[in-house]
Amino acid sequence: MSPSIVETLRSLRSRGPLRPFDHSDADRRLGSDRGLRHRMLIATGLVVALPFAFAYTFVYLINAVGLPLLEWANERPYTGEFYVDPVFLAVVVLGGLAVQYRYGPRTVLRSVGGRRVSPEEYPELHAAVTRVAAQADVPKPDVAVAQTELPNAFAVGTPGDGTVVVTTALLELLEDDERDAVLAHEAAHLANRDASLMTVAWVLPTVTYYLAVAAFYVLYGLVRLLSAGGGSGGDRDGRALAVGLVVITASAVLTLTVSAMFWFGSVLIHRVLSRYREYAADRAAAEITGSPAALASALATLDESMPEVPERDLRKFDGGAEALYVAPLESRAFSDKELVSTDVFPETHPPTRERIARLREMAGEAA
Repeated sequence: MSPSIVETLRSLRSRGPLRPFDHSDADRRLGSDRGLRHRMLIATGLVVALPFAFAYTFVYLINAVGLPLLEWANERPYTGEFYVDPVFLAVVVLGGLAVQYRYGPRTVLRSVGGRRVSPEEYPELHAAVTRVAAQADVPKPDVAVAQTELPNAFAVGTPGDGTVVVTTALLELLEDDERDAVLAHEAAHLANRDASLMTVAWVLPTVTYYLAVAAFYVLYGLVRLLSAGGGSGGDRDGRALAVGLVVITASAVLTLTVSAMFWFGSVLIHRVLSRYREYAADRAAAEITGSPAALASALATLDESMPEVPERDLRKFDGGAEALYVAPLESRAFSDKELVSTDVFPETHPPTRERIARLREMAGEAA
């Protein structure tokens, strides 16, 4: 994106400071985005249902494959079936989601090195957050700052218990009205309650990812064992080892396959919701500030600065929370080694050029 576009966008920002927000239209603008609400309702249902499906898939495989393997290994029939109490499973699943809902924002904040700051430390930032929160008709969220050369921002939590996180690079890079537009974008995420859903929705991808990694290393260890000649021994020892290898291999392959399937599905849901929520927050931010051009200019500035961000800062911010950021990370920290391939999954954000074009169209309509 050429510098002239940024200059053009900045020249469009002639609507002045934040205008009074019509609270009678607040629900219509922020809380009643029907498209987002429908997607959030579907996503919430899937976020709750997928862990149950994941658990019962393993129950089925244990009964269909595990028990026959056990009979073969012990050379005697096995009666009965593996069973999981639905009430116990519900307590585990819903309890895990509740824990993530409660403590997930803190985990995300720690992962990027964010630190909650007082009004004495950042008076202008706190004043801007207070103004924007009032315009969005949400309680003022906490304010956190991350020391990094990556210019970005995101929000976590709920309208009544939220935190807006900005980086030091963003504060240095953006002008005041651009900063306010970004803060309005994050306030819209809190008002729409999609910030908390995005945090909770990352539970299953995390669990399935680590299960898949564990299964992979089990298989890798078996290959190394066999290549080192670990299969020697007498007939009885040889059969015992063969049985053990078959059982462990089958268990690891099934675990890897099922985990990968559910990881794929849960990440896809997470990313599709992430793309739509950005459009909704862009529209709401334009309504809150009355200046679509200010957010368009901020996005253009952030997009242009991404290639200059040091690798260490990209790595620090590229770890699962990138779907929350106001601007996508242009170059992924792990490039072709990253498991989440953009050739398979949609990007976490809509194309920045498209977001800017929509905002410029809004600015033209409002002129």
